[in-house]
Amino acid sequence: MAVPVWFTEVLDRELRPWLTLSEDQIFSLYTHYSLLERWNEKISLTSVEPGPELVIRHYCESLFLASHLGSEPGERVADLGSGAGFPGVPLAVYHPQCHVFLIESVQRKAVFLREATRHLPNIEVLGGRAEDVQSAFDWIVSRAVNPGDVLKNIPSLAPKVGLLLSERGLGQIKSRQGIAWSEPVRLPWGDRKFFVIGSTWNNSL
Repeated sequence: MAVPVWFTEVLDRELRPWLTLSEDQIFSLYTHYSLLERWNEKISLTSVEPGPELVIRHYCESLFLASHLGSEPGERVADLGSGAGFPGVPLAVYHPQCHVFLIESVQRKAVFLREATRHLPNIEVLGGRAEDVQSAFDWIVSRAVNPGDVLKNIPSLAPKVGLLLSERGLGQIKSRQGIAWSEPVRLPWGDRKFFVIGSTWNNSL
C-alpha cells in the first residue's frame, strides 16, 4: 500500500514547526487512516469527511499532543474514550518506546481499534469502561471527552494527564482540586482548542 502524496504533504506542512515524522511513521498513520475511511462507512467513527481536514483535526492534533507530552521508555499511557484511536494511535506511532492502552467502552469501536492497530506492537486495546480497568498507568490522555469523566480517574489510574479540549473544557478543569496544571497551549488549528497537562500535587510539574 502506497501512501498518497497529499497525505504526507499535509502532515509535513502542518507539523513542521513542532516535529518531523519518518517514512515508517507516516506509513503507520496512513494504514490507520485507510482503515478508518473504510470502516466509517459501516460504523460511526468520525463525522469529518475523509481528506486533509480529517488528517489535520484528528492526526495533527493528536501528534501535537504527543510532541508536547514527553515520555520515558516503558511508560504506560492510557487513552480514555479512544473512539477511532485519537490521540492514542498517533501518540503510539510518535513514541514507540511507550506502551499505549486504548480504552473504549463501545464494543464496535473496540473491534475497529484492534483491527486498525495490529501493525503497532506497542498498542493494547481494552474494551470496557475506564472504571473497570484494573491497571496502573503513568499517563492518561484524552481528546473530545468530557474532562470531568477523565479527571475522576486521577490519580486512581494515573498521576498525570494530558488533555485536548475546548475553551469551555479549560474552564471546567480549573476547579478540580489536587491537580497542578501547566500553562495551556493553544492549538494552531480550529477555534479555541487547547492542550494542557495536569499532575497530582505529589507529581507536580
